Amino acid sequence: MKKIILLQLFLLAVFSGFAQLKLPRLIRDSMILQRDEKIKLWGWAANHGKVQVRFNGRTYQAKADANGNWEVHLPPTKAGGPYNMEITAGNKITLHDILFGDVWFCSGQSNMAHQLNVHDVIYAREIAEANSPQIRQFLVPGGTGLSGPIPDLPTGYWKPAIGEDTRPFSAVAYFFAKKIYEKYKVPVGIINASVGGTPIEAWMSEEGLKEFPAATATMNKNKDTAYLNSFKRPPGNTVKPPADAGLAGTDKWYDEAYIPKGWRRINIPGYWEDQGIKDLNGVVWYRREIELPAAMAGKPAKVFLGRIVDADELYINGKQVGRTTYLYPQRRYQVPAGVLKAGKNLFAVRVTNTAGKGGFVPDKPYCIFSGTDTVDLKGDWQYKVGAVFRPLPRESTTPNINLQNQPAALYNAMVFPEINYTIKGFCWYQGETNAGEPRQYAKLLPALISDWRAKWNQGPLPFLYVQLPGFMDYTYLPTESSWAMMRESQAKALSVPNTAMAVAIDLGEWNDVHPDNKKAVGERLALGAMKVAYKENITFSGPLYQSAVTRENSIVISFTDNGSGLITNDGEAPATFEIAGADKKFVPANAKIEGNKVTVWSDEISAPKYVRYAWSDNPVNPNLYNRELLPASPFRTDE
Repeated sequence: MKKIILLQLFLLAVFSGFAQLKLPRLIRDSMILQRDEKIKLWGWAANHGKVQVRFNGRTYQAKADANGNWEVHLPPTKAGGPYNMEITAGNKITLHDILFGDVWFCSGQSNMAHQLNVHDVIYAREIAEANSPQIRQFLVPGGTGLSGPIPDLPTGYWKPAIGEDTRPFSAVAYFFAKKIYEKYKVPVGIINASVGGTPIEAWMSEEGLKEFPAATATMNKNKDTAYLNSFKRPPGNTVKPPADAGLAGTDKWYDEAYIPKGWRRINIPGYWEDQGIKDLNGVVWYRREIELPAAMAGKPAKVFLGRIVDADELYINGKQVGRTTYLYPQRRYQVPAGVLKAGKNLFAVRVTNTAGKGGFVPDKPYCIFSGTDTVDLKGDWQYKVGAVFRPLPRESTTPNINLQNQPAALYNAMVFPEINYTIKGFCWYQGETNAGEPRQYAKLLPALISDWRAKWNQGPLPFLYVQLPGFMDYTYLPTESSWAMMRESQAKALSVPNTAMAVAIDLGEWNDVHPDNKKAVGERLALGAMKVAYKENITFSGPLYQSAVTRENSIVISFTDNGSGLITNDGEAPATFEIAGADKKFVPANAKIEGNKVTVWSDEISAPKYVRYAWSDNPVNPNLYNRELLPASPFRTDE
């Protein structure tokens, strides 16, 4: 009898669990719903159970299907709020503080993912003064799905842009939303689904990739559990890196009691491969005694260590005050009170590098500051190698698979759960990971646009995207460039209706793939939105190449999106133009603005046929703009 009662209680508990009303993570307190559009609400309840939604003085009824799925459609509602909503199906859920406004799905890789918190030095004032409760972000948690779409997110919340709560906002999306809000005074919702270092294929659905055989073949393999298990390293087949001598001894190399022997001079900033150390992957320690003023003694402080490749640990007077595990973030460490002292302070930095050049990235800030005192950290330091990583023998290496880079993996886990949520449009900032195959990207980007529009099923939703900024070494002679070709492929997507591209060629940094100036990027995206989503009669883009005509020994270039006229932003002649004859051997060219056209020539080319503008990874001075101060997009005529 006891067993029967226990079984009955168990079944009742199971049944009650299935009968509980459940909402997707997006539908919750403080959400922003799309104004002026029919809204779909959905969720799960008991099989065939009745669902009731009370909202804005009306009641809506639905019935769950055999699998417990249900949906209710609300009529279009004007911008405003806040509203409450009651949803009942056995149990009742009450949602509070609901606004109606414009919702934008913002996605891409790291330059979209980068939070205001990462750029809190340049945007310290914006964070401190943020008070926009009607701008809200839903941060989609990272995740992957190889076997197929995942119906819901594991977590997530709508957060308003108020003070310190703005720190987790995508910086680009925040400034985009702020510009839109300032213009239209309606609530703006950001659904931020972005992951650093990811290719466009990971964000597309299986159906969206059907025209790409390699991606389809990979997806089919990834559905095979045995195949995925083959990437797991068997126990005992792991090669351990050598011990770090700086941590192995009794006296650690960061200790004040340690007496250094055999250390050599090195400069910060700089890579060690450029300072007499050849092809070293391993651990390198840096030490230096820094003289600090008495006013800094015992006070909290900040240390800026630029960027370091790859990982680092900072010790001051024997205490660890900062640590970063990968190469991209700028190093900005808080030094707690009580660490610093007047006079000499021992700084030690443990740098670990596994590939390429290791060390401190040039042309970044390196200093410590507290109050009104700032002390420079650049200059001569001492270094010693703590460990050398030898290449693994071939038989010791095991293939690996990066889950987040697999085709459809991010779509399944981070996009699919949102496709029922009505939105205004898309913002996309991605391409760095695909820059090695720009011709393929020319097909993939339009395919992504088509894929997402089909999944949301709201017609040709506005699609706004960022063209890659300048990055890597400057070149002063004509050269081939995969990043230039990538920008060309991105520009080609403008042929897709209802799209806009934010040109960012002038917003990059040669030594940082994550440039600080996210505000201008977001505001240029907002200009695109004003044009294609809000139908404003504005100049929203810089000059775009239209046509070229050869006239004797010169080529005359015409543009669209001239705005109020062509200018250069520095008052000098247009720069970074190149010209070539039929042999396509380009040389630097002269250029001048004549009305709304640019004439290009070179005394070296008597019969010019082709011209290029800003055609390199990182053009030195792409100074052609319209009078609205929007830069011209790079282009070439020789494809």
